[in-house]
Amino acid sequence: MDILLKSESELEKMRVAGRLAAKVLEMIGPYVQPGVSTLELDEIMQHYIEDEEHAISACLNYHGYPKCTCISINEEVCHGIPSPSRRLRKGDIVNIDVTVIKDRYHGDTSKMFIVGHETTPLCKKLCQCSQESLYAAIRAVGPGKNLTIVGETISPIAKKYGFSIVRDYCGHGIGTGFHEDPQVLHYRNEMSVILEPGMTFTIEPMINAGTHKCTVNHKNGWTVTTKDKMPSAQYEHTIAITADGVEVLTLRDEEDFPRILKTV
Repeated sequence: MDILLKSESELEKMRVAGRLAAKVLEMIGPYVQPGVSTLELDEIMQHYIEDEEHAISACLNYHGYPKCTCISINEEVCHGIPSPSRRLRKGDIVNIDVTVIKDRYHGDTSKMFIVGHETTPLCKKLCQCSQESLYAAIRAVGPGKNLTIVGETISPIAKKYGFSIVRDYCGHGIGTGFHEDPQVLHYRNEMSVILEPGMTFTIEPMINAGTHKCTVNHKNGWTVTTKDKMPSAQYEHTIAITADGVEVLTLRDEEDFPRILKTV
């Protein structure tokens, strides 16, 4: 495992990239309305990333991925490809996943949107569970702690809600590479990694209402859905381990959560 520790100058570039990714999600919120197509949302975000932020989408053409962002609706777990024919409906829950590159460094983040601001009690609880899981895991990590604490923290939260945790996809190290070491598993596991200052990675729990099992769309080769077609929700942040805690590099202004936490 080749974990790259970031210097202070590198962390500063990651702060910039992280803030830009957060701003994309802040910007797109008012456009997430019934009737809009996922392609229209993607084009708005691509314009914003390229023309307003003077940055690059990390997703576009990544291993052949055809669009700027991933937009995953209801039973779609991740990697939903924006389409002109896929239009949002009131009550949909939608994950928008954005990764930008600025000065070679990546910022990766996602959040859930509820279309029309109303959805079923199940979907509302699912979104709440995913965000609660993310925040709890961020509070749990820190220098000297074992990365397994992420799964140890999230597992009882999912169990409390009666939901499952996706096992086929995980968080990841990030920097000049989109996906670096280590892998960040969100369920209980034995992948032991002692956290050190300068480590940067994503935490992105994908929580399913039903089974944790997933399937990949055989036609486009990207879009992941729950095997039982029950809904799924995900929140994601890029974080950095500091000398005495953690810094959330992709925090949005709307969030009631600290950017810098002392955890040791």
